[in-house]
Amino acid sequence: MSAASPYRQRVIEQVGDVPEEYLPALLRMVSAFRESVALVPAEESVRLGWSEAQRGEVHPVSELWDGVEGE
Repeated sequence: MSAASPYRQRVIEQVGDVPEEYLPALLRMVSAFRESVALVPAEESVRLGWSEAQRGEVHPVSELWDGVEGE
């Protein structure tokens, strides 16, 4: 096993300082975070997009960035 990255080591240190009674909440937060950043495999993403397109769940390209603020 390779050495832990500096970020991983800092996370481990921070978790070690969390009081026991807060660990269940922290675990839920970490799990939710991991689920939110997990990439969907390309094949599944294409299958989902094709299914949405077949059902007519599409938007005009001109509306793609509506509501998104630029820098």
